[in-house]
Amino acid sequence: MTPGQLLARIRKHATPPAVVLLGPEAYERRRIKEALTELYASDAIAQHDLTELTLTEVIDDARALSLFASERLIWITNAEAALPRGRAAAEEEAGGEGTGDSGPIDAYMKDPTPGVVLVFEATRFDFEGDDKRRQERVRKFYDAIPDVVELRRFSSQDARQEAEVLVRAAGFRIDGAALELLVEALGADIARIAVEIEKLALFAGGRQVEVDDIAALVPDARATNIFALVNALGRRDRARAMEVLDTLAKEGEYLPLALAFLSTQFRMALVAREAGLKSAGQVQSHFSRLGMPMWGSRADQVFQTVSKFSKPQLERAIKLIFDADRGLRDARPDDRIVMERFILQLVS
Repeated sequence: MTPGQLLARIRKHATPPAVVLLGPEAYERRRIKEALTELYASDAIAQHDLTELTLTEVIDDARALSLFASERLIWITNAEAALPRGRAAAEEEAGGEGTGDSGPIDAYMKDPTPGVVLVFEATRFDFEGDDKRRQERVRKFYDAIPDVVELRRFSSQDARQEAEVLVRAAGFRIDGAALELLVEALGADIARIAVEIEKLALFAGGRQVEVDDIAALVPDARATNIFALVNALGRRDRARAMEVLDTLAKEGEYLPLALAFLSTQFRMALVAREAGLKSAGQVQSHFSRLGMPMWGSRADQVFQTVSKFSKPQLERAIKLIFDADRGLRDARPDDRIVMERFILQLVS
């Protein structure tokens, strides 16, 4: 089940008797919690932590009849804490039974208490990498609950679309490039983006929010200078590139990160040139078809680089990036010297 599907059921007063919220995405989890708590009086809402109580104790509370409320919401955090640990967990992962007691929830789901909604919050593990196996254990433990909501992290494109909705709801205007910087600077973390949009709404005061406002007001948005360096080199603007590098060095930015952005930019530009793309729109469509969602300003950056560099120059730029990366890893007096040499060679 998606978060949107659960929210639709909540609005129709058709919330299932038990739900597992699986995954680390905080924004959708908050929306679900707000939607549910609006339906219940404060004394009809209970919150339990499975690091402090056992699953049996939580189920006993769900079975208990309330003198004050016929309908209750019980929110259970740290749902992973109920799983078997140690040797039992290893046996379960190897195909054994394990000793984690999911019996209370299994029995409860056969005859749930009318009017009571249980929400199990399992946020510790992600859907990729090493966490995937652990998350499958959580899903297996709670398999008696059919309604599992996957709270996956937003992609950059989805985060941008949701940010646009939040900006409209907040009632202010924001420059497109500023919005994209906000999304990228905060790593498409929509929960953090939502908080910053609330702040920007107070700051805007009826005027449009610009890129400089994001750089000044949003934590981590000093990365705007890294993007400025990428853009300056993409335009072969040596003076501007050296000026931005000076700012980065003074602010103590991690210069290998800037080089990583540059590597991505020039590799995309080389792909675009080899594909014969003739406009930013074509760049955007091409990379989207390859499964790499790209918004307008990013496509403009890539196409700008394509228009400034020939194919041999792009290939040379990638080689220079490799040499600079190797230089940054070697024993050296200063990262800035390596980057200055790289810039001078690139735009010569």
